[in-house]
Amino acid sequence: MKTFFASLGGALIGAILGFILLLFIGIGLIQLTVQGAMNESQNGGAGADADSIVLTLDLRDSYSDQPATTGPEVLFDTPVGFIDILTRLDAASRDERVKGVFVRGSEYGIGSARAEELRDAFLTLKAADKFIVAHSQGTYGGGPSAYRAIASADEIWVQPGSDLIASGVAFETLFLKGMFDNLSIDPEFVSLYEFKNAPNTYEEEDYTAPHRQAMTALAESIWSLSLSDIATDRGFDVATARAALEATPLSAEQMIERGLADQTGWPEDTEKAALDKAGEDAVAVSIADYTPPSAPFGAPVIAIVGGQGPIVTNDAGGSLFQAGNGFASDTVAAVLLEAGADSDVEAIVFRVDSPGGSPIASDQIWRAIERIQTEQNKPVVVSMGSVAASGGYYVSTGADWIVANRATITGSIGIFGGKFGISEGLARLGINASMIEVGGPFTGAFSSVDSFTDVQRDMMRQWLTRGYDRFLDLVAEGRDLSVEAVHEVARGRVWSGEDAIEVKLVDELGGINAAIAKAKALAEIEAETEIRLVSYPMVTGGFPFFSASASASTDQLQALGRLSSALQDPDLQALMMEIEAARSQRVQARLPHFTER
Repeated sequence: MKTFFASLGGALIGAILGFILLLFIGIGLIQLTVQGAMNESQNGGAGADADSIVLTLDLRDSYSDQPATTGPEVLFDTPVGFIDILTRLDAASRDERVKGVFVRGSEYGIGSARAEELRDAFLTLKAADKFIVAHSQGTYGGGPSAYRAIASADEIWVQPGSDLIASGVAFETLFLKGMFDNLSIDPEFVSLYEFKNAPNTYEEEDYTAPHRQAMTALAESIWSLSLSDIATDRGFDVATARAALEATPLSAEQMIERGLADQTGWPEDTEKAALDKAGEDAVAVSIADYTPPSAPFGAPVIAIVGGQGPIVTNDAGGSLFQAGNGFASDTVAAVLLEAGADSDVEAIVFRVDSPGGSPIASDQIWRAIERIQTEQNKPVVVSMGSVAASGGYYVSTGADWIVANRATITGSIGIFGGKFGISEGLARLGINASMIEVGGPFTGAFSSVDSFTDVQRDMMRQWLTRGYDRFLDLVAEGRDLSVEAVHEVARGRVWSGEDAIEVKLVDELGGINAAIAKAKALAEIEAETEIRLVSYPMVTGGFPFFSASASASTDQLQALGRLSSALQDPDLQALMMEIEAARSQRVQARLPHFTER
């Protein structure tokens, strides 16, 4: 009976959040349908064998960090992840056929860490005498990341009538306590320690002092990094960059006056200018269709293994609401060990893009890395994506080397657990929730019928303390620090990558390509030696029942693609993670949910 009421409680909470979710989905699908009609690809794979190529990259498209292997996104025949874009841009810097890149800027934030990795890729191309021409139709939310991603372009064209809004960094958190109070739902959580703020979503109406302190420091770090990069790229000092951005919204003409753009123009005119810049007979080729020159036969192999999204046990990967690989411990651990067992693989780059989740699942993945190092004698380098915190840091800490972007959100070394009490809310509906218990004092502790007893709460804290202490021990061992030093920078606190290197939680600042370079060095492969990058698991794309002869129309497949994109909206993802967390009775090591605005 207690299981019934516990399930009922999770269902009620999930239903409430799900109703809000459906509203977001409806709005998102309408927006994406309109956007999809406007953004049909014009480039295709034509010209891939041409002698003069201009790569095209549309940052308005939604990309998962790694190529999808499950969920709706796998319906696309040639799935391309964000890290594929980065590695292909890096390869293009050495490809004589590629003369430059034409970039369509995003109208909304793409995330500060992604902006940073793209900027690094563009700077590498420019250093190789390739040009970057960008077109923007303005930016209208999500902070400075959309503009920061294209600020390093040789030319920035802005569509007449568009505007730039990039006046600062804001983090938005949903606090649900008021709603739970109205529904007589009692969240009961134990957190280790004061900065482990994920339960604040349920228990507080606003930021606590430690929560506000950590998030303010993170926002200030990202804003400072953004201003510094934009100032450098546009050729003026930080004070000038700050004054220009804080004055936004700015019109296209005002952007040009302040040095944030070079000229006005329409997308097709900008693309033509890029092709003209590349010379006669140049063709545009989408980054998704670009095939870099192959490495020579027998070249050393670096494996890339990815994990993204909430970390869970079992082998359940992505879902309808979390398209892509998923971060299931059985699957990710097995793939890591498969890559390690491959005799051709000389090193592994483990790409982590996760806010955390189950400590048990995280432990399983940590152990797989340890086995690769001790049994297979191969180095493992972690590349942190937009976020690698809490459980996402747990799975990273045993690696031989950790590379993070300056704007990566990491740390959050902490743990929490608890439940939702719904007996009072049920009573308001005329339902009397009662329970019979036989056994020890922790029997029925996770039932939603009763609150924790003092004894149960004490036992809960002891349980969490064991998990937290193990987390500290693994970080101390992996980072060659004392447990006391780790605890000082842990306690659930989040750090930007730039700050994390100062407190010795990461080794190097950079993106996926920097991690690949370090993997080569640790495997004692000469820096000039060409390598083959092999992604694990192998991705072939498509579903068997959606072959070329299948009856599904292009419009239907595009609709499914838009649904998949709609479900990647950060607001939807935050709500879905809250629903999943609300239904979970397990201890968790994950971040609080927030959206960069």
